Amino acid sequence: MRIPFMRHVAWYLVIAMFIIGIAPRVDAGLAKSETIPLAHIDRTADLEKIQKFLEIKAISKRLEQLGLTQDEIQKRLNQLSDLQIHQIALQLDDLKIGKDDVLGVIIALLVIAILVVLLLQLTGHKVIVTK
Repeated sequence: MRIPFMRHVAWYLVIAMFIIGIAPRVDAGLAKSETIPLAHIDRTADLEKIQKFLEIKAISKRLEQLGLTQDEIQKRLNQLSDLQIHQIALQLDDLKIGKDDVLGVIIALLVIAILVVLLLQLTGHKVIVTK
């Protein structure tokens, strides 16, 4: 069975996937306001967030490699102002330490597999696996 324009559709898909593959990933979001009212800054909550981040095994190892002890880190944190502590806590949300986007990779592989099976079915090809 021959499907008309199959060659054109295949080339279109090849070109579209190439263009999608070379396009840079852009993360868009709302720009944060530079003026933060001091009434909304909770120093203890921000310090707890920073402390949880510092307790991550990879982070604590790296800080030890740099020669910083827990006491030195606490002294430096205590020297920071409320606004500086709050800005650090906000920036920690943007970091992805040790977090892989495994779900995205799995979904992409499933979509590719479905497309391959669909194209094989449409073109009438059969895949035979032998040892």
